[in-house]
Formats: sequence, structure tokens, C-alpha cells
Amino acid sequence: MVFISASIHFLWLVLQLFLKSRGVPTFWIGMVATINAAGMLIGGLVWGPISDHVRRKRLLFFLIIGLSTSIGLLVFLPPTSVILGTSFARALFFTGFGAVTIAIISGSSRAERRGKNLSYVGSARALGFALGAVSSGFLLEWLGFRAALGLATILPLLALAFIARLPAENPVQRAPRSNAWKEALSRGLGDLYLALALRQMAVFGAFALLYIYMDTLGISPSLMGVVASVNTLTQVLALIAFGRLADRIGRRRVFMLGFALSILTPCSFVIVPNIYGMVLGYILLGLSFSSLHVGATAHIGDLVPEERQGQMLGLYESSRGLGGLAGPAVAGVLIPLIDFRGMFLVMAGIASLGFLLMLVGRIIRRRHSQSAQPAREDVG
Repeated sequence: MVFISASIHFLWLVLQLFLKSRGVPTFWIGMVATINAAGMLIGGLVWGPISDHVRRKRLLFFLIIGLSTSIGLLVFLPPTSVILGTSFARALFFTGFGAVTIAIISGSSRAERRGKNLSYVGSARALGFALGAVSSGFLLEWLGFRAALGLATILPLLALAFIARLPAENPVQRAPRSNAWKEALSRGLGDLYLALALRQMAVFGAFALLYIYMDTLGISPSLMGVVASVNTLTQVLALIAFGRLADRIGRRRVFMLGFALSILTPCSFVIVPNIYGMVLGYILLGLSFSSLHVGATAHIGDLVPEERQGQMLGLYESSRGLGGLAGPAVAGVLIPLIDFRGMFLVMAGIASLGFLLMLVGRIIRRRHSQSAQPAREDVG
């Protein structure tokens, strides 16, 4: 997970600055994140259900090879259209890898340790993201675009040696096919998935062009990588802490904190428009993602049987991708009209809608359960 995540996050800075060096408009640079989100959306819907019907270890091998191949095409410094296409493929394979890995951990965990176990895989991913972000600016200045992209191609392949050491799997227990959204609604997860989409729309919108914003503030590429790494460095320890907390105080309290912190993240870029504001925003992003990711995935794992884990955790990734589709496109349209600061405030408002949706959903469920209780007693 560390090698694969490092490669993915390494590419964010490299590709944005490569497209900027070619004079590509900010709208199309932002479209890289939008198309990446489309890959997340499709990837979760495709690979999650597939993982419930095949041996997941073999599927991980396939996904890693596909990911490395999609990155390798960038070494030729292709035109913008090809870069956009590879962004979709890269997100498709990476989302599948994440969903399958989480399904393996969640399905093999006892309820009282699920949050803690899921936090370890999340922490490993965050560590990879941090290493990729902190090294991207320095390696880009040292190696140049072509060699840096070659390095990003090799990193996922290193994970194959570790995947090969996973224990052999039991025969696959095939689950009957069902519609993912109907399954989510039947288990009371509909509001969570919709709130996740809104939250991700806000985050993708705020961060899709943030390297361009930092460039306008005079922050060097090497410092951009260091600043961005603060997010994932925060996640390394925060994921473990929130994982243990979710097992003790409950999943909902933990992931509701994540929704609340997501509102504050883009606001920090408006309140403190300098490198310190960037650092603060990335710290808040790390805390919000950590609490939301651990709490939400553990909550889904509690409510979904093992034979449905891949499908429903894949839908978790897809809902994030659904929000990411709109966020960068909206940001690209808003920036020429209301500047970066106005765009950040709009994204904070969208994040607020996700938080309110969860609050309203909880109130409705409480009232429903209270009204249903006397009815059950009368029948008895």
C-alpha cells in the first residue's frame, strides 16, 4: 500500500506543473482531478462487486499491473488528451486496489477490532501519500518530468512482492447479485453515501487547483510538496487514533467529526492566504479524512455481511468519486468569476450540506425508532 500510494500522490504535483508548463488552461488542469474522480466512481462500482466473486489476492495482482501500465504511458510525455485518459485508468485501478484491500481487512475483522484494523491499512496509505508528496517537488527539480514519471511507474510494481506473501484464501462464497444502491438504502446507509459525495465534491473542488493557487502565492514546487505532505503525515497517526476511538465511543461520533472538520478546511485558505494557511488546511484535511474514513468504513462493515463487503465498500469509494466529478469542474468555472477565495467559500458551503444531511438523517431515524417502539409493544 505504501509504494502504490506514494506513486499516486507523487503524480499530483508533477502532472499539474507539467500541464502548466505547456500553457494548458486551468480548466483542463482541473479536469485531471474530475476525470480521476470518474475513475473512482466507476472503479468502486466495478471492482467491489467483482471482489465478492473472485479470489481477492489474484485481483490485487491484476490491479497493480494495470495501475503501473497506465502510469508508464506518461513517460512519453503525451498530449493533454492522453494524460486525461490515463488519469481515468489510474484512478480506476487504484480505487479497485483500495476497495479490495479494505474489504479483505474488514471481512476478516471482529466488530470490536474493526476500526483499529482498518486504521492500519489507512495509515499505510497515508504514509505512502506523505512520502510521495514530500519527495515530489524535490525529485521533479532533480530528475525532470520524464525521469520522475518513470520512477512513479516502477513504485507500484514493488508492492507485488508483498501481495505474494498474503495467505492463501478460502474458496469464494458467491453472494447473490443485487443493486448496490438498493442494498445501501435497505441497510440505512443512503444518507452516509450521499453526504460522502457532497464532502468529496467540496474537497476535490478546493484542492484540485491548489498547487496553482500556491504558485500564485510564490510558493516553490519543493515547498508545495512539503506542505501537501502535512495532510498525509497527519493521517498516519490520526487514523490509528480515530480507529481505536471508533471502537470505543462508536462509529457515528467519529465520522460526524470528520464531516464537521471538512467545512473548516477550505475556510483556512481564505482566513490565512499564505503558506501557514496552506499548512493549516492540510492538517484539517488530514484530521477530517482520518476520522471520516475510519468511522464510515467501520460503520459499513458493521452493517454489511462479509459476502457483501466488497460491493458496499466499493460503493463507498464510488460515492467519493461521484462528488469528485463535480467539484473540480465547478472550481474551474468559479475561479475566473469570484477568484480562489470565493471558490473556497463555496466549497465550504457544499461541505456544510453533507454535514447537515447526516444530522437530518439521524433525527429522522431517531423519531422513526421512537414512534415504532410503542407499536411493537402493542403488538406484543
